[in-house]
Amino acid sequence: MKFMRYIVPVAVLLIMSVALRAQNTKLLTADKHNEYGLVYTLPNTALEIEVTAKRTIKKAGPYYQYAKKFIGTDKVVKNDSESWEITSVNVNRYGVADNENRYLMQLKNGSTTYICVSEDGMLASINRQVEIAQDPTSQVPVVSGLDKVDINEYLQYVNEDFIASQSSAKRAQMLAENLMEIRDAKVSLTRGTAETMPQDGKQLELMLNSLSHQEASMTAAFVGLEESETVTRTFTYMPGDDGKYVLFRMSDFSGFVDADDYSGEPVYISVKVTNRGTLPVDAKGEEKKLPKDAVIYNIPGTAHISITTLGKTLYSKELDFAQYGVKFGLAPTLFSAKKGRSYAIFDGVTGALTEIGEDGGQ
Repeated sequence: MKFMRYIVPVAVLLIMSVALRAQNTKLLTADKHNEYGLVYTLPNTALEIEVTAKRTIKKAGPYYQYAKKFIGTDKVVKNDSESWEITSVNVNRYGVADNENRYLMQLKNGSTTYICVSEDGMLASINRQVEIAQDPTSQVPVVSGLDKVDINEYLQYVNEDFIASQSSAKRAQMLAENLMEIRDAKVSLTRGTAETMPQDGKQLELMLNSLSHQEASMTAAFVGLEESETVTRTFTYMPGDDGKYVLFRMSDFSGFVDADDYSGEPVYISVKVTNRGTLPVDAKGEEKKLPKDAVIYNIPGTAHISITTLGKTLYSKELDFAQYGVKFGLAPTLFSAKKGRSYAIFDGVTGALTEIGEDGGQ
């Protein structure tokens, strides 16, 4: 089967553009400057992979070994650590123009047929104005200031005797006594039995907040701190041959790192083509013949995509892809007839024909 395929530098295409309602598509009409031919491309199907990970930082308190004795708990952080865990993976598809191959829709002088294409020339529709999804942009992970957590903030609330002491056990005892005093003060304020009560509710709230902050800082000196956040990063990937490939790596120290950074554990993407697209058949089961000067579109195939790490499956699904399919076409006369002119809409992700019907003068 032979298609009308054109390898044409973009700069030499003299094509009339019509004012747009959609921001990311343009309308092309035939003109004598382009010899009444409209050039377009079809997409390959790429993946936008959004990965969300939980970052957890733990910091041991300087007096964790005295927590059981002085504040009655052995649930403490004993070692500083940082860890990352992938919590979710979302995969979306988008179309990327196959600029190595272009196709020509040849029209006659006086034809009012027009095509709608994306900014990079992918065919979106014929005799219809539509929008088409734009390529995503990779995102840089944004990490907040968790690594600035200060386990030694309690030092703001201790006295000179504490600072002067050379015994860690003695300092732990004094800190525990201060902690008990803070808790007693909170109880007194809450019950209204404090020697000096605030004048109004706002002042009471401020005092309680200050005491709570001091209590948390002193408690952390014994039990430690554990805080977490979520970080999301987006990757793009163009599936090709069957196989298993490193998409990125996950480091306990740096989080998301590049595929060639061996400080992290690999996160793999696996591609397995499950169905190659097939040409349509007639009533006798024979493949239909391509119409003369056909408007080419994709009949997509399917592939199973999985994303794994450390033996754990994060994502697994079968999806349609342009690059695993075949190409067929529509007769161009469908779209240029003076009566009963047709329109067609194509999938911006796979290049498949999604809708065709009578134009109705639109």
